Amino acid sequence: MSIEVKVPVLPESVSDATIATWHKKVGDAIKRDENLVDLETDKVVLEVPAPVDGVIKELKFQSGDTVTSQQVIAVIEEGAASAAPAPAADAPAAAPAPAAA
Repeated sequence: MSIEVKVPVLPESVSDATIATWHKKVGDAIKRDENLVDLETDKVVLEVPAPVDGVIKELKFQSGDTVTSQQVIAVIEEGAASAAPAPAADAPAAAPAPAAA
């Protein structure tokens, strides 16, 4: 099941936040409560944890983008296993073949 990750409710005097740092990328596995992203406001840096175990399916914004309270910033596929290591293992094996020719 896909779970939306939203910007937390910002303090009353703060209208928006900037995405400072993504700690994961699409395809990465993440554990519940693991820090996914840091949001920076004019007053504070907020850490946004993952609400569930799963795999990052989509990041809707890039570092430096401005977001508002309750805006969806990422989607996590709950309970999914990361498939990233398998393609990475195949890539080095394929690279030497063209070089040998």
